[in-house]
Amino acid sequence: MPKVLVPLAQGCEEIEAITVIDILRRAGIEVISAGLDAQPVRASRGVMLLPDTTLDAALQHDFDMVVLPGGQPGTNNLKADARITRLLQNMAQQEKFAAAICAAPSVLATAGLLDGRHATSFPGALDSFPQVQQQHAAVVEDGKFITSRGPGTAMDFALTLVERLLGKAKRVAVEASLQR
Repeated sequence: MPKVLVPLAQGCEEIEAITVIDILRRAGIEVISAGLDAQPVRASRGVMLLPDTTLDAALQHDFDMVVLPGGQPGTNNLKADARITRLLQNMAQQEKFAAAICAAPSVLATAGLLDGRHATSFPGALDSFPQVQQQHAAVVEDGKFITSRGPGTAMDFALTLVERLLGKAKRVAVEASLQR
C-alpha cells in the first residue's frame, strides 16, 4: 500500500489539505499529516487542523509521495523549512512523487526541482521562476511531479494522485463513490 506524507504548515489552505488527505484515505492509501512543529495548525481561513504527527517524527519513515498544500503564509512557511527542501530533493533523487497545489509549486521550484519542467500553480505563484514552463491546466504532470492550480482544482488534483498511486480503476471507483 502506498504511503503519502502531507506536511501541514501554519497558514496552509484548508480545502487543499483536507481534500487531499480525505480522497487519498478513501482510496485506501496510508496518509500521514505532519505539522512542522508539535502545535495544531491554524489554516489560512482560521480552521484548526490537528496533524497526525510532527515532521521530525514523520521523516523517520519512507514515503511514496509527498503532497504540499498551498495557501499563505503556509507556502512561505514550507519554503523556509530546510527539512522540506531536503525531503523534496531526496524524493526526486529516489524518483518518487512530489505534488503541490496552489502556491506550493513554488516550493518545488525553489528547491530546483521544476527547472525545465511543465507545471501549474495559483496565478502568479511561479512568475519569478522563468525556468518553469507554466501551464494553465487544472492539473499538470511532468514525470514524478504533479501540480495543480488551487482550492477549486483540489478534487481533480487528489483524484489524479490516486490514479498515479493505484491506477485508473481505483480513481474511477473513488470518484464514483463521491457522486461526481
